[in-house]
Amino acid sequence: MARDWQLPLAFVLTALSSVGCGTPPPASQVPNARAAIDRVHATQDCGVGIHATAKIDHFGKGGRVRGELLMFALWPDRLRMDVVGPMNVGLVATLASGDGKFTLLDQREKRFYYGPASACNIARLTTVPMPAHVLVSILRGAPPVLKHEPNAATVEWSKSGYYVLKIASTRGAEQEIHIAPFKEDRGKPWQEQRMRVLEVEVRQQGIVLYHAELDNPEPGKMAKEQVDPDHIDPNIPPSGPTCNAELPMKIHVEVPGKNEDVQFRYENVEWNPPLTEGLFTQPVPEGIQVLQVTCE
Repeated sequence: MARDWQLPLAFVLTALSSVGCGTPPPASQVPNARAAIDRVHATQDCGVGIHATAKIDHFGKGGRVRGELLMFALWPDRLRMDVVGPMNVGLVATLASGDGKFTLLDQREKRFYYGPASACNIARLTTVPMPAHVLVSILRGAPPVLKHEPNAATVEWSKSGYYVLKIASTRGAEQEIHIAPFKEDRGKPWQEQRMRVLEVEVRQQGIVLYHAELDNPEPGKMAKEQVDPDHIDPNIPPSGPTCNAELPMKIHVEVPGKNEDVQFRYENVEWNPPLTEGLFTQPVPEGIQVLQVTCE
């Protein structure tokens, strides 16, 4: 009787062992962390910036807040966000950031803030403390890589189906980035594999500064030339080359230590939009309180 069970048992053991194997790596793997990061950048090389309409959903100490967002995010650190209120209220806040400078017009409080484009200033609108260049990278689906020495970055394959990059920065922070090759590229040489960013986490002395998840990837659309319907002003061309690189349609950023949580859901997003003059700055309106903010 024991022999009758030997063959079925072998099949069971084989099946169980295969379940534990997870997702095997591509036949051609990236040789090091630098190569993995370079492949991500090459995948999005055509994308200079984005223009998006989005839903923003914030969970924090003050409860839950939802809104509509009109947004431009241009490499490396130029950012504009216009928050639209419900029930035809119109614009309630505008953030503009570029060249290290930050401004925020709060229509509800009748205040105009200006100062450096630091993490805490950007958080006045987004609620998550991130420097402008970090947020711009994430909104474009790119990894904001910490400054590090060449030998301070490692890469290994996870059975969950992605590469895990670990980076020790020159300033004592630690970063972990999850990236995955496109399914249709897994049989290609690693130099030809397109990569997408799945998650980014940064820690300082064991404390999570932020954790970002990038989901629902879709091929991006290319912006068209902006044409003046009255044919008075010259047409404004796109800000970059033709681009259909993939973009995450849902971005979730958490700051556990501050109990802050924000989600961006793109309803429409385009690569390399035309840029009007002064887009990343804003004048001080009359009759409004002006406050300089220098938090670091």
